[in-house]
Amino acid sequence: MAFPKKDPNLQPLAIGTPAPDFSLPASGVPAGTEVSLEDYAGKPFVLVFYPKDKTPGCTQQLCDLTTDFEQFQALNCAVLASNSGSLTSHNSFAEKYGYCFPILVDAEKTMAAAYSVLKAEGGYQRTVYIIDGAGIIRFAQQGMAKHVDLLACLATL
Repeated sequence: MAFPKKDPNLQPLAIGTPAPDFSLPASGVPAGTEVSLEDYAGKPFVLVFYPKDKTPGCTQQLCDLTTDFEQFQALNCAVLASNSGSLTSHNSFAEKYGYCFPILVDAEKTMAAAYSVLKAEGGYQRTVYIIDGAGIIRFAQQGMAKHVDLLACLATL
């Protein structure tokens, strides 16, 4: 079943609002370790919601993050990704493409709902957030955000 690319009824959470809490298992940290908002207290992070592992657009988006990972690290920024795929799927995806950041397993789609990325038909709206070290949303954009925009936002934190 194909999902529409964009749900016109969804809007990203507002800049300046507190990021919703989460605690989910993730790939790579080691695999299955719970990752939470609290783990990033004092450190900004990019949070990428994407529709599905191993699809062309999602693969490109996460590969681009890996390519620019050192630039994010230079700004003391972590990177996280999330969708409803399984830990097995995320581990395989991350291993195949060498992703150097955790991919959260949002199997119940509670994080997606909290971050306003869950479409009515159950798919994920591709959305990128930057959350600062105090847990406040500083950047929110549907679609694939340009890394120059992410890095510019991070440079101000």
